[in-house]
Amino acid sequence: MKLYTDEELATILDSQPIFRLIGRVADEAGVECYVVGGYVRDLFLERPNDDIDVVVVGSGIDIAKRLKKQLGHEAHLSVFKNFGTAQVKYTEEREKRKEERGERKEDREIEFVGARRESYSHDSRKPIVEDGTLEDDQNRRDFTINAMAICLNEKRFGELVDPFNGLADLEDGIIATPLDPEITFSDDPLRMMRCIRFATQLNFQIEKVTFEALEHMADRIKIVSSERIVTELNKIIMAPHPSKGVVDLQRCGLLNIILPELSALDIVEQKNGRAHKNNFYHTLEVLENVVKNRESSLYLRWAALLHDIGKTKTKRWDPAIGWTFHNHNYVGMKMVAPLFRRLKLPLGPELHYVEKMVELHMRPQVIADDVVTDSAVRRLLNDAGDDIDDLMTLCEADITSKNEVKKKIFLENFRMVREKLTDLVEKDYKRLLQPCIDGNEIMQLFHLKPSREVGVLKQYLKDAVLDNRVENEREPLMQLLMQKAKEMGLTETPVNQ
Repeated sequence: MKLYTDEELATILDSQPIFRLIGRVADEAGVECYVVGGYVRDLFLERPNDDIDVVVVGSGIDIAKRLKKQLGHEAHLSVFKNFGTAQVKYTEEREKRKEERGERKEDREIEFVGARRESYSHDSRKPIVEDGTLEDDQNRRDFTINAMAICLNEKRFGELVDPFNGLADLEDGIIATPLDPEITFSDDPLRMMRCIRFATQLNFQIEKVTFEALEHMADRIKIVSSERIVTELNKIIMAPHPSKGVVDLQRCGLLNIILPELSALDIVEQKNGRAHKNNFYHTLEVLENVVKNRESSLYLRWAALLHDIGKTKTKRWDPAIGWTFHNHNYVGMKMVAPLFRRLKLPLGPELHYVEKMVELHMRPQVIADDVVTDSAVRRLLNDAGDDIDDLMTLCEADITSKNEVKKKIFLENFRMVREKLTDLVEKDYKRLLQPCIDGNEIMQLFHLKPSREVGVLKQYLKDAVLDNRVENEREPLMQLLMQKAKEMGLTETPVNQ
């Protein structure tokens, strides 16, 4: 973080001529205007931020229209009268030069809104909005670090307006609300998710009174749509250290409302002096390992979060061996789709990917725990397909044992599995593992319609290929097919029929 004087802020803003132009337009209209919110926060944090929000003490739409006129026909204006906001999209000179060189240009967008005060009813996030002062507008901001404003008018250009000491909170790494946090969170419960999201992304601490308000108001999150909740949740999951945010969600009670399947793992039971590990904190270790080991995608991180959710339903006590979680991978996989539907997460390839990861996450461990056979590796590659690398990443991340000797053995066996997988991929595994005699040919040979018998014969050939009992070539496969068909009482149809 870097502290700037007002003069230094003016110099920084001057590096983007658009700010002086906005100030001149506002002066001509006789109104005050300020750049606010995340842009100001990130300026002090020395983080890039192209989202420019401007508050006008007057009509934001009017200033947007005037700015569009100054920028000329290349600028684009969008007006949202119902919300009292407008957006100006334009291309900076340096971006125009990119376009001339045949490179991709990026347009800048500036959001304008009139300063306003808001009031809320208990059962809605939609506020009653009235015109207000800059102070009113800053009062309604979610957090002190987002309530700072820098004046753009010529006489005060670069002057910081910081009534809630947001700059001090930035220095101290604190997330706090400008006003009473219980009122702030009650008015707009989504701010509770944003609170934890900012603390996670910035690695800040949530101020004590603010965190207590999260605990008291957690139930209010139920009036917020799943789509908005999951947007914030995804940002937490994609943070550099997402486990920090998940722990905060659990501590304040939000996780039990949003993701009860994950929250339920935070328990340790003991019987006859034997306890199982806390699978919630194990899950967070796995998530951090996934983040650490590679540039992981959002849905690989989701898979890490959900890989053990089946353990709650499958936990059993066996006096002979202790606590067991048999088939938790399969049970967990079945829990993924209802969870995705409830949270309004995508139900297409993303869902199927996470289901696959959860179902298969034990397979490489089982292979690595035994003799690493070609047959087992071929079957693993067949089931995982193009997602095999992500699956191996998840499984390696799942090794959180504190026994370094055991951990070393597992990881060495994983290395062997990866070598065999690499060899199969290089040999074009899709061609190697799919029998060259398909279902259509089987139906023609035995004059069958789609049926159980066709499925049995297809699977028989596939198992033979996966187990490497025969080469994936027509003649040996045809011999196997005829033998199996004969056992099933099927007769080949003569060609002339």
